[in-house]
Amino acid sequence: MNDTQALAYVQATAAAVNLPLNPAQAQRVAGYLARTASMAALLDGVPLAPHDELAEIYCPKPFPAP
Repeated sequence: MNDTQALAYVQATAAAVNLPLNPAQAQRVAGYLARTASMAALLDGVPLAPHDELAEIYCPKPFPAP
């Protein structure tokens, strides 16, 4: 995602949800979005196997009995 695409996405999404953004605000949001997309791309490039995922460690506590 380049800067132009990020800004277009932010502007379209803001319009879709009726969120008023001035051009400076939209530019800042687009900058954060592009930075986040860059970080996600770096993580996507790391070779991980299913056993590397630690999601199974999460175990919510049961609700207390009434």
